[in-house]
Amino acid sequence: MLRHVDYVLNKLDWMREERIWPNGLRYLWTDAFGLVLYVSLYHELGEERWLDEAERLVADVERVLGRPRGLRIGEAPDRDGQYFHYLAMWLFALARLGDLKPEYRQRGITLVREIHPAFVRPGRGVIWKMKEDLSKPYPGYGLGAMDAYDGYVAYQMLDQEALAPEVAQMHDLMERDWRTLEIDQDLGLGMMLWLAHFFPDEPWAKAQTKRALATLETMWIDPPGYFCRAPWLRETKFAFTNYGVSLGLQAAGVWPERVERLNAFFAAWRSGDEYDREAITWVMACTSHFPGAFISPAGGPR
Repeated sequence: MLRHVDYVLNKLDWMREERIWPNGLRYLWTDAFGLVLYVSLYHELGEERWLDEAERLVADVERVLGRPRGLRIGEAPDRDGQYFHYLAMWLFALARLGDLKPEYRQRGITLVREIHPAFVRPGRGVIWKMKEDLSKPYPGYGLGAMDAYDGYVAYQMLDQEALAPEVAQMHDLMERDWRTLEIDQDLGLGMMLWLAHFFPDEPWAKAQTKRALATLETMWIDPPGYFCRAPWLRETKFAFTNYGVSLGLQAAGVWPERVERLNAFFAAWRSGDEYDREAITWVMACTSHFPGAFISPAGGPR
C-alpha cells in the first residue's frame, strides 16, 4: 500500500489555493473520498487538525447536500437526485470517522434507516438513482448492478449488528447475481476489488476478485501504462477512474508496479477538459497515492 503523504499534503494545499476542494462545490462522491483521506492523515500523522478538517467537512456536506431524508448528489444544478452508491461511500466514510468519534457512526446508522427503505426492492435489487425527496425512482433509471454490494460493505463497516436486517437484505440480493455478474468498466472493476477485500473468504468476493483481475488484464495499455475505460474502448482513458482501479489493486494487494506506472502517467497527462480541474480527479489521485483508511487493516466490520 502506497504512503506518499508528501504528495497528498502538497495536492491538498494546491486544491485549496485553487478553490477546487474542500472550498469548491460540494459533490458527495468526492467528499466521501476526502473524508476518508482526512481520517487517513490523522492516523498517519497524529495531528488533531485532520480530525477538525474531517468534522468541518461533514458539517458542510450536511448543510449543503442534506435533505429531510438522505443527501443530494451534488451542489451544482445538474447534480440533483440521490445515488445509492454515493450514499454508500459516504456511509463508509462516516464509519471510518466513527472509529475515532463514535457519534459519526450513529449518524451513519440513522442515514441508513432513512434511505434503505426507499432504495431497496427486496428480492429485486437496489434503485440506482432516486428523486431528491426519495419519493420515487429518478426517471430513466433502473436497478444498479453493484449497489447491493456497496450497501453490504458500508452497512457492516458501520454496525453489522444494529443493521443486521438491512445487511441480510443486501446479502440476499447479492446471492441472486454474484455468480453471473460481469463488470466491464474500469472504475466498477476497481471498486469491486475494493469491496471484495473486506470479506476475502466469502464466495462472492473470491469469484468477483478473480473475474475483475482477468478483465483488467485485458484493459492494461502498455505502453504507456494505464487502464482503458472498457475492453472495447482502448483509446479512452480517465484519470479519476484509473485512480479507482489503483485503490482496488492496492486493496487486493496485486500489481504494485502497475499502480506506480498509472500514477506516473496521470501525473503528467492532461485530458484538456473540465476534469483537469475537477475535485474528483485530484482527491482520488490522493487516494491512489495514499489509500490509508480505505484498506481493511484500518478496521473491519463492527
